[in-house]
Amino acid sequence: MKSLLAPLAEIARFDEIVDVRTPLEFAEDHIPGAINVPVLSNEERVIVGTMYKQVSPYEATRHGAALVMRNIAQHLDTTFADRPRNWRPLIYCWRGGKRSGSMTTMFNMIGWQARQLDGGYKTYRRSVVEKLAAWPQRFDYIALIGHTGTGKTRLLHALRDAGAQVLELEGLACHRGSLLGAWPDRPQPSQKAFDSALIVALAQFDPARPVFVEAESRRIGAITLPDALLERFRRGTCVEIRAALDERVAFLLEDYAHLFDDPARFKRQLDPLIGLHSREQVMRWQQLIDENARSELFYELLERHYDPAYQRSCRQHFSQLAHARQFTFRPTAADPVNQAQALLAQLPAGVDEARIVHAST
Repeated sequence: MKSLLAPLAEIARFDEIVDVRTPLEFAEDHIPGAINVPVLSNEERVIVGTMYKQVSPYEATRHGAALVMRNIAQHLDTTFADRPRNWRPLIYCWRGGKRSGSMTTMFNMIGWQARQLDGGYKTYRRSVVEKLAAWPQRFDYIALIGHTGTGKTRLLHALRDAGAQVLELEGLACHRGSLLGAWPDRPQPSQKAFDSALIVALAQFDPARPVFVEAESRRIGAITLPDALLERFRRGTCVEIRAALDERVAFLLEDYAHLFDDPARFKRQLDPLIGLHSREQVMRWQQLIDENARSELFYELLERHYDPAYQRSCRQHFSQLAHARQFTFRPTAADPVNQAQALLAQLPAGVDEARIVHAST
């Protein structure tokens, strides 16, 4: 994985990537594979920053240096206690300054072959932004489009299990992409962390083979997809996934059952529909939640909200929709991989091995 981060290709020469920023900085985003060994805690960084502004740069630097040295000593006795004599770490902070410089100097004095990453995290982030503008254009995509409840994500998983290349954007974003799409047990990553994860995913693909992707809007919850990726898969090959209405409702009852665990919150999630639908209509749907009328609610949401929205969105964004191959999927069936293999068999010969040529090129 490390060697895939060119122009940071020199990362591959090191045994470990050490991020010395605070836990909060690390949580927002970090170089894939890095470990977080902060030389200042979240609270300590605030204290030093406040001293810099309110007391003096000298006092802040002196106090910060004392904190950094104590923390490095603690890490040497714990995190790094078992590192071998010939260990070669790459160390970075925000911009390749004092924090990473302090640890690099100490490690080299010990005898380890440590190096400080020039430019720090900012250099890495700049590289990610550049790649997001270019890398998505390397691949040909097959976009799965279809109404809500047709099981497109489940089909993507099955295609992956069948050996196809799959880009699961909703998985990277930790969100299903719809109004009710928030995951119940996991928050969304930051935009920067999503970008890093997307670059890692793209780096694993073979440009000579197509990449299956679920049709998405520009935003997946709070995450924004890069323009280069949207433009590329929206003008590419489409497969329209179809499922019977009863099966779609059954699938939603299974996949969105957690929404009924907190009826009050579920009702609040429908509030933004007021304006798209009458207040009376939305209040009726909220009443169905109170009555636990699950099937009736999902039937109405599909027929009156999601299906019309799907028709508008697909006609607007997918230039090859008129030429889309249609595939009937049974989202609640026990044989998703067999169904995925059937889809692959219906696509042009060699689709799992050869490059797809878009009708638009």
